[in-house]
Amino acid sequence: MTEAFIYDAVRTPRGKGRADGSLHEITALNLASQTLASVRERNELSPEAVEDVAFGCVSPVGEQGAVITRTAVMDAGYAETTSGIQVNRFCGSGLEAVNIAAAKIKSGEADLTIGGGVESMSRVPMGSDGGAWPTDPQSAFDHYFVPQGISADLIATKYGFSRDDVDAYAVESQKRAAKAWEEKRFEKSILPVRDVIGEVILDHDELMRPDTDMQSLGALNPSFQGIGEQMPGFNDIAIMKHPDVEKVNHVHHAGNSSGIVDGSAAVLIGNEEAGKKHGLKPRARIVSMASIGSEPTIMLTGPEFAAQKAIERAGMTNSDIDVWELNEAFAAVVLRFMQAMNVDHSEINVNGGAIAMGHPLGATGAMILGTVLDELERSDKNVALSTLCIGAGMGIATIIERVN
Repeated sequence: MTEAFIYDAVRTPRGKGRADGSLHEITALNLASQTLASVRERNELSPEAVEDVAFGCVSPVGEQGAVITRTAVMDAGYAETTSGIQVNRFCGSGLEAVNIAAAKIKSGEADLTIGGGVESMSRVPMGSDGGAWPTDPQSAFDHYFVPQGISADLIATKYGFSRDDVDAYAVESQKRAAKAWEEKRFEKSILPVRDVIGEVILDHDELMRPDTDMQSLGALNPSFQGIGEQMPGFNDIAIMKHPDVEKVNHVHHAGNSSGIVDGSAAVLIGNEEAGKKHGLKPRARIVSMASIGSEPTIMLTGPEFAAQKAIERAGMTNSDIDVWELNEAFAAVVLRFMQAMNVDHSEINVNGGAIAMGHPLGATGAMILGTVLDELERSDKNVALSTLCIGAGMGIATIIERVN
């Protein structure tokens, strides 16, 4: 099977996902096309060089619908022969898109592809696309549906994480993100977003709150206690599925959960021959990829199983992974992953994560893969694993190895 190499990775800053956020005036199409244009220009690619583009988008409706990837490809100046596909695997969509792009290289279907994602959460709110899973009574009843926040609190309760534990993790995420920006660790990959007249409107992750401390987080009320404790409520459903839990302890709130933001990211992937043809230097090799399904009520424990599957497929062990990156959907998700996989906090999310910088649903997977690639080069390490928890009980993981 053909090797798939990463030649470049770029992302926009994350803008606050609300009407007063800096990226609210920028459509998802514009975010995606600016990102794709940057990949082409940075690597001096001819318009027809890239054969296919896969982009994640979790709410593909309205201005984010109608295979936004294909429209963005055309707007970014690629040739008409470059195709595009829109991918939705909830929060794993961006990494799934990268894996699809890599699989096309590995199978020989294409020589040069792009995987990435886009989400404008300020313009197309989360959940705009609806769906049977939470709304169809038959589906919701049969599969013990609860909202993700209840799942996160269930994880914290089941695996012994207190309010102090999740808040302390959130404070550390903010500190690490602030330090990463201060030391310009993201500089290689960040694409400043411009408005219609070419003026830069955002060049940094807008959501960060570096002055966050335990006291400020301690003043926040739990976000999911109300819907959990309704009678009968989602807590009862969670306990029916997990009868070993006597009572759900509600510990998550806006300060220790991922932020709603806008953003886009893209990863350029190709085989060795394409790299030589276009004068590209490989930065990393994609070693293995894995997607799994997991128990849908607790929902957010999928990363440990996806990571295990990817590691086994690669013929590796945990000790072979130098740097771990897990999307910070909720603090307890990362704490449970570290517990289950015996990963030290010093080795995971070393530059902060979505609690500090935000989670632009369809783009996040591609963003964190680019972040961990930059970190391998910065820290002179070799192997990294990126993973995300996913709604309805799924997980996804990708292992990359740096090319020196």
